[in-house]
Amino acid sequence: MMKGQKGIFLRIGITVFLIFFAGVADLNPLTSMILYAAAYFIIGHDILREAAERIKDGDGLDECVLMAVATLGAWGLALYENDGYTEAVAVMLFYQIGERFQSYAVDRSRRNVTALIDSHGEYVHVEKEDGSWDDALPETVPAGSVIVVKAGEKILLDGRVLSGSGSLNMAALTGESLPLDVKRGQAVLSGSVNLQGVLRVETTKGYNESTATKILRLIEEAGARKSRAEQFITRFARVYTPAVVGSAALLALLPPLYGLIVNGTAQWYVWVYRALIFLVISCPCALVISVPLTFFAAVGRAGKEGILIKGSQYVERLAHVKTVVFDKTGTLTKGKFDVVAVHPSGLAALGDAVSGGTEEERLLHLTAHVESFSAHPIAEALRIAYAAAGDGCAVAGGEEVAGKGMRAVVNGHAVCVGNGAFMEDCGAAPVHCGCEGTIIHVAVDGKYAGHIVISDVVKPHAAVAVKALKEKGIRRLVMLTGDGSKTAAAVADELGITEVYSELLPADKVRIVEGLTADLRQPVEALAFTGDGLNDAPVLARADVGVAMGALGSDAAVEAADVVLMDDDPLKLAAAVKIAQKGMVVVKENIVFAIGIKIFVLLLGAAGTATMGFAVFADVGVMVLAVLNALRLLFVNTLPQESR
Repeated sequence: MMKGQKGIFLRIGITVFLIFFAGVADLNPLTSMILYAAAYFIIGHDILREAAERIKDGDGLDECVLMAVATLGAWGLALYENDGYTEAVAVMLFYQIGERFQSYAVDRSRRNVTALIDSHGEYVHVEKEDGSWDDALPETVPAGSVIVVKAGEKILLDGRVLSGSGSLNMAALTGESLPLDVKRGQAVLSGSVNLQGVLRVETTKGYNESTATKILRLIEEAGARKSRAEQFITRFARVYTPAVVGSAALLALLPPLYGLIVNGTAQWYVWVYRALIFLVISCPCALVISVPLTFFAAVGRAGKEGILIKGSQYVERLAHVKTVVFDKTGTLTKGKFDVVAVHPSGLAALGDAVSGGTEEERLLHLTAHVESFSAHPIAEALRIAYAAAGDGCAVAGGEEVAGKGMRAVVNGHAVCVGNGAFMEDCGAAPVHCGCEGTIIHVAVDGKYAGHIVISDVVKPHAAVAVKALKEKGIRRLVMLTGDGSKTAAAVADELGITEVYSELLPADKVRIVEGLTADLRQPVEALAFTGDGLNDAPVLARADVGVAMGALGSDAAVEAADVVLMDDDPLKLAAAVKIAQKGMVVVKENIVFAIGIKIFVLLLGAAGTATMGFAVFADVGVMVLAVLNALRLLFVNTLPQESR
């Protein structure tokens, strides 16, 4: 707990003790008044000082000024009556308790996002040439350095595993509770925790450009981006507060003057007391605290799920989204090739180039050896599908034929892997199938041996994400892609998306999004675009809400976006929309509740039936209830049952 927090709780404790002691002890009136005065200044000196500074600097009248005027006025009445000191102190006490409650809520929301990824004061083990290491602050470690991450330690810089294997807790970045296994060659992100094993990591980015630092920077910047509701509350408070002070002054002056003129009796005490109650009731704490807190809680809840919302204004826009546009590759699909089918032509065609396993395994075995000479993404997918390295086969003569494929000699047999034209060059007649994707043909010693189907597969939660978005009231779901119409239609049909635009260039995507935006009822409806690539940056910036895939997405896309999904799961977009919609419901509930209660108690106060206790409830009590309502967002269940 911070020193300042400890101090305020000590002051609250002392104040409560002094009020209790002064109330139960048999003290003379002067001693009792001194104890109450001590309690008042102990609990309220910071509020009085801030109110004086606001008035001196001409910054306008805020809740601190209202509390100072109301409590000092109550003190004046108590001195006049030589009674009622408890009310003046209690108003300030409950106000401070409400403020601490609000501060705790904000701190908890912030900690949900930052606690696990903040690396302040931590060190990295930087490897030296002799294999030993020195500890250094992550801010001082340049890209290209080698760091050692032991089990139980946090990874503080983005990098690539040089050696070792481990299991990473990615919850702080993605919200995913299951650990991620990593090994040599795989990328690791700062903010994750190595649960087991020792990793040697080559850093790929400096501290200021690392994932964890960017997240923290986005969180800090989010507070500066206010929603329309927050901007309205700020403008409202600037007009409302002076109006309340003026109304209270009129309430204290006009009725007594009227009575003095008409009846010859002023009743100053009665009307000044009512004016002070009016001031306490009118304090806009519940609005000026609960509305920003609601948005902050929404941002914090989203952050816990691995969703970075760059400001409360985007929470408001997300809640109004009625059209969602997806880029296909890397957003709805994995953005990398996988083997989806293997169709051998029989053992006779494969010959004795390799032995053991099924026909499908033999075909993959041969293909993986030949593609070991290529760095193409398709070659990588084939090597991942069958790890042929180190099996003792003799592989030689790897040669790439531009635009057609690869050839090599495996165990003395000439093996060609590539497209249909390459097969014809090898003297083998290719056999085509009706599968969607890229067809990789294989020939052994001039005989056709079969083909392998490679495709960019749909992400596991993509179909669930589309369904969930429809359930959240999204009327229009659109998919954009540069792929051919046949491939695009197959993916869209699998996901349940009916509106598809294919064979697009980046400029075409911007044009289509502008057209879709024009069809919306602005400003009450909004469009969200979700993408991951460098070519998506222009359309991300053009959309009402730009959503980027943060793990595999380009830096340009992440910078241009308003929302970042850290684990590239499209289902998190549905979660973000749900959080935003819940957040706006809470904002409206708090506004209606706060204003409604205040108007009701104000009428009671003006009529003389409300006491200072009612006033305290209408101010601090309503604020606490509004804060509790806002905190419900921290516990929103975001994901549909079928995804868990």
